[in-house]
Amino acid sequence: MVTLDVRPQLIDALSALRDRVAAVRLPLPLPGAARARRTRSELLAQLDDYLLPRLRDPEAPLLAVIGGSTGAGKSTLVNSLVGRPVSEAGVLRPTTRTPVLVCHPDDHHWFAGVRVLPQLTRIWLPPEESGEPGRCGDLDGLDGLHGGEEENGTVLRVETSPGLPRGLALLDAPDIDSLVVRNRMLASELICAADVWVMVTTASRYADAVPWHLLRTAKQYDASLVTVLDRVPHQVIAEVSRQYGALLTRAGLGEVPRFTIPELPESAGGGSGLLPVTAVAPLRAWLSHRAQDPAARQQAVGRTAAGVIDSLDVRMPELAGAVAAQYAAAVRLTGLVEDAYRAEGARVRRRLRGGGVLAGGARTRWRGYPLYSTSGELLEALVGSLSALLQCAVAAADEQIRTTWRREPAAGEFGFEDVGREAGGWGPAEDIRGRITMAVRRWWRVLEELAEEEVRRLERNAAPDAETVAALLAAALLGGRRTRGAGEQLAERIGAQGALRLRDKGGALLTDCLDRVMNGERDRRLAPLDALDVAPEPQAELIAALSVLQKERWQR
Repeated sequence: MVTLDVRPQLIDALSALRDRVAAVRLPLPLPGAARARRTRSELLAQLDDYLLPRLRDPEAPLLAVIGGSTGAGKSTLVNSLVGRPVSEAGVLRPTTRTPVLVCHPDDHHWFAGVRVLPQLTRIWLPPEESGEPGRCGDLDGLDGLHGGEEENGTVLRVETSPGLPRGLALLDAPDIDSLVVRNRMLASELICAADVWVMVTTASRYADAVPWHLLRTAKQYDASLVTVLDRVPHQVIAEVSRQYGALLTRAGLGEVPRFTIPELPESAGGGSGLLPVTAVAPLRAWLSHRAQDPAARQQAVGRTAAGVIDSLDVRMPELAGAVAAQYAAAVRLTGLVEDAYRAEGARVRRRLRGGGVLAGGARTRWRGYPLYSTSGELLEALVGSLSALLQCAVAAADEQIRTTWRREPAAGEFGFEDVGREAGGWGPAEDIRGRITMAVRRWWRVLEELAEEEVRRLERNAAPDAETVAALLAAALLGGRRTRGAGEQLAERIGAQGALRLRDKGGALLTDCLDRVMNGERDRRLAPLDALDVAPEPQAELIAALSVLQKERWQR
């Protein structure tokens, strides 16, 4: 018989593993990422809503979650097991919007807090016909939550009924195939909180894919499972039951307890919503036995808990693999951006050495200097040409990124299909031009300050105009081989030492300007990716946490 392992060391190992799972981020749309996100959510739901609460409070009531497809009769079944209407049953779909948990009055304290399903706000409305005193403690005054929070699926209605045996609680979950996405998600979360999964289907829908997905999931986790074949017409009850049993056997679920409820007038919903006692007596007896017989309870709870823990041996490495794939993709995307900007930065420097800035209007101004162009006009033309060169370099790098990222599935997260628009934090083309122009003009201003400082070193009567010095310095730095004469003219005006000193300082400033522009634009492209904080550590941490858990179980 499977027994429940409640050692503090195991609980600590599971808690640490839970924290590692919670820290996982899977933001990139890689193949398999959606499945990995579901695995993460299911793991957290099972750890938070079931496994850790169960191990910390092994004596808490047995929780049986009633799940199934739309119109399967879950609420009617719960009402009938309890013996009075506690969950709304009717013909409108979906009927169950707010999950309803029913327990014996003496067990109410187990579910009034956040021991299980901590993300749901508790409300408790004692049934008027029962005459039971309100025992909702700190839940008093939460009646008003039946509005927005209930519609959003963020509340759990807790009911008490002496009709249920002590030690047993039933939870009526939303439809697992609900048209409302939040209902489907909530149904999956609630099932993960169950000691016993009670899967309800009907004679007309027992072969549907959705309930079978949950049945296979229960088998995968080796959970304590029972199935209910509901609303079966009397004339075909034997045949439908046989076919359903054959499907279960084929799926490896032939040993799962199976109960059949015939189609009855009460099954249609409305009215009292109660089936005859005899219709649900076998299922009620089975659940009561699991809750009240120590050996049966230990077997049911121990099997489900052990099944969840055993499944971690497969699911944790899969999750770690998904984390590793995310990091590899992030590194690959980062490398593509860095390579593109590194290549364009090198190309800019080559063009500067070859006089690439001295083109168009800048070349005309230089050829006409000083007869037909002033120092100010030359400076303006050179600065404008440098800005244009940098803008072309950034545009070329962006185009290279766009081309390479189109082949990367992970890049779809950022929407960088249209470079130069508002997508992904790159900004409009006007903003890019503005940032580059500002950076180049800042270099221009500092260059003029250097020229003024050097001119002040000279004798006042022999000192040239500072703007002339700045223009010649800019031409020498930006014109490459085409403006060798600018360096010679600069040396004639301020001396060879002064000219060398200015070229060294101005060249360092130019290099800094180029780096600021290219690296700044590169970092802007990388910022959305960096903000995802995709790191390699979570993979190792997941494997390490699993290793600690496995060692703890092995030592037992």
